[in-house]
Amino acid sequence: QVQLAQSGGGLVQAGDSLRLSCAASGRTSSINVMGWFRQAPGKEREFVAAIRRIGDFAFHADFVKGRFTISGDSAKNTAYLQMNGLKPEDTAVYYCATSTQATSRSASTYNYWGQGTQVTVSS
Repeated sequence: QVQLAQSGGGLVQAGDSLRLSCAASGRTSSINVMGWFRQAPGKEREFVAAIRRIGDFAFHADFVKGRFTISGDSAKNTAYLQMNGLKPEDTAVYYCATSTQATSRSASTYNYWGQGTQVTVSS
């Protein structure tokens, strides 16, 4: 079992920045990738970014490239999502998750999920 504890998020104005954190515990050796997804009201959960647990490879959804950056601290089993230039359309609940598969963007391949954190961007 892997447990994920998320922190960060909140209410900000358009153009502001936020950093989300996701700390993994438990069977962390089983983690290949740590990723971030988001889900806005009435919409499906969508992939945002992911990083290999050892931190050697990261990938982002096209719609966040240049604004969001995922990073990781393998010693702490923690992934971060730095979000800059936030827009109202970034408003969603953000979830971190872990997968045993490399380079996966599909939520169905992620087997452990954090509790979610609300990010609200006002215009």
